[in-house]
Amino acid sequence: MSNEVRSLNEECGVFGVWGHEDANQITYFGLHSLQHRGQEGAGIISNDEGKLIGYRGLGLLSDVFRKPEKIKKLTGNAAIGHVRYATAGSNGIDNIQPFLFDFYDAQFALAHNGNLTNATTLRNELEQDGAIFKSSSDSEVLMHLIRRSDADTLHEQVKEALNQVRGGFAYLLMTSDCMIAALDPNGFRPLSIGQMVNGAYVVASETCALDSVGATFVRDVNPGEIVTISNQGLSIDVYTTDTKMAICSMEYIYFARPDSDICGINVHSARKRMGRQLARETNIAADMVIGVPNSSLFAASGYAEESGIPYEMGLVKNQYVARTFIQPTQALREQGVRMKLSAVKSVVRGKKIILVDDSIVRGTTSKHIVRLLKAAGAAEVHLRIASPPLKYPCFYGIDIQKQSELIAAHKSVEEMRAIIGVDSLSFLSESGLIDSIGLNLDAPYSGLCMAYFNGDYPTPLYDYETEYLANLTAEK
Repeated sequence: MSNEVRSLNEECGVFGVWGHEDANQITYFGLHSLQHRGQEGAGIISNDEGKLIGYRGLGLLSDVFRKPEKIKKLTGNAAIGHVRYATAGSNGIDNIQPFLFDFYDAQFALAHNGNLTNATTLRNELEQDGAIFKSSSDSEVLMHLIRRSDADTLHEQVKEALNQVRGGFAYLLMTSDCMIAALDPNGFRPLSIGQMVNGAYVVASETCALDSVGATFVRDVNPGEIVTISNQGLSIDVYTTDTKMAICSMEYIYFARPDSDICGINVHSARKRMGRQLARETNIAADMVIGVPNSSLFAASGYAEESGIPYEMGLVKNQYVARTFIQPTQALREQGVRMKLSAVKSVVRGKKIILVDDSIVRGTTSKHIVRLLKAAGAAEVHLRIASPPLKYPCFYGIDIQKQSELIAAHKSVEEMRAIIGVDSLSFLSESGLIDSIGLNLDAPYSGLCMAYFNGDYPTPLYDYETEYLANLTAEK
């Protein structure tokens, strides 16, 4: 989905460190390596001997912390940070995380990656009970639930609150004396723990962030777990045993950085295997294979190796243009696509091309890229997609909640081919995707969430159920 003009938005990235004298800088570097997960806003909250200090703002991490004093004031040996794209809540400073809560008896910091499917119901109940929300984000719900718990300890209060929220969530909480990480019972979003040379613990959405700060991977946070990190070390507990792994397949297809490992599977290797399997399933005679920069280059490389057709750089990306899908309006996304890619005429002129991309959402960008290639003189363009057709919305942290936004939901492959203007169009099969990722867990679809492709949601949809069924009926 590297270049699709779409409303398909990645959720967020979280990072935390406990026990490092340069926690502010460590968190900045960790968030920088997670910038691909959200470009709308960023923030960091540090812990200086029990006092929480925060700063957040709109834009890229480097813009938010452009002035050195913004980082310098975040003193202390622990911190959590967040990069955001809005999956729930409007685009505004009030929704930028981490959230800092100042209560009469304590301070809390909270960062959330994912989307709660029962947030509206919980929020309504909480507001009727007198709760006052500072943002429109679903992330704030957890803190209100914690504060309303009658459990004796904070640990038990957090566990009680986690058992009330539903959907996809990877949480990072920080108090005066500990940092808490928790993952939803299906593990929709990745969350990993690392340790630095000085013993400091690091928690991050992806392992690439651990690598960027020199931390050694310790373990993944597993579904249903609550992990507490303090000066006494690392403690692991569970808040529920009713778990079933269903990690987001789009993490492997597009969202995660290629140098990250998710559940022990390297993303680059998985994408390359997708390309190889795509070639086995859909090969056609051609002069060259071209990948759509950047996330599709790995699948294109695998396709070329498996098919024996030469791989070429027929498309060039302007590396100084942000990801188009993260732009806040479609007009800006479309302009971003035009600025982002150009065809290399001397490479593609007169050639039969296999164009490999990771997915199609609306088809708008695919159509634009095909026009670029044909305007540059390509004789034929055969589009190969390294994932199955996206036909169903996501409710766990990717902001497509209507099938009308997905071209594959209401068009046949032949109709899509004609609209996009390619000579042929084929997709990777569902089984091919599952085998290529290779989780092989004892769970449906080997531990993957495949709902985007087949509508088989791992959980009830709660607040979204009525609207989803209504849209489903409307599509039919």
